[in-house]
Amino acid sequence: MKKILIGTHNKGKFREISYLISKKYKKISPISLKIKSPKETGKTFVANSRLKVKFFSKYIDFPVISDDSGLCIKALNNKPGIYSARLAKKHGSFSKAMKFILKKMKTKENRSAFFICSLSYLDKNGNITSVEGKLKGNISMQMRGTNGFGYDPIFIPLKKEKTFGQMPKLKKINMDHRYLAFKKLKKKIKTL
Repeated sequence: MKKILIGTHNKGKFREISYLISKKYKKISPISLKIKSPKETGKTFVANSRLKVKFFSKYIDFPVISDDSGLCIKALNNKPGIYSARLAKKHGSFSKAMKFILKKMKTKENRSAFFICSLSYLDKNGNITSVEGKLKGNISMQMRGTNGFGYDPIFIPLKKEKTFGQMPKLKKINMDHRYLAFKKLKKKIKTL
């Protein structure tokens, strides 16, 4: 069976990416190999996802896929953006970070936002393919739902009533920013 390392320590991301990748692959987590995460020093999502695949590939001899993703809110100058996970860390949890965002959004009329995901795939020969998926939506007035992970309970995709936190997991996985990026990657890397 072919192996692929999904370069993330985020269990939610690991589950989503595993679900999208073909069953022909044995999906391996860096946690099981005791590999730490690299410092995310890139200034863009693409730079960070490329940095992660290069880092993880040093420890193994099979392909790696890594994602860098985040929530960009128009009224907050597209923040938290690449600092989405770091904002949650700073506040102690995603739940506290969402409360912080909702407080900041209280006076804002424009609630438009988008989730973005950059996926990078590094093959056995060290070639990297990167793609980006973007999903537009709005920030809800309060946290709703307990499904998903990260900022899912405050994000309502365009033309939808429910937040990602309220949607059944498979419905969300089959439409979100990671799915859109993966679809683009699959066109380039047929084996996935």
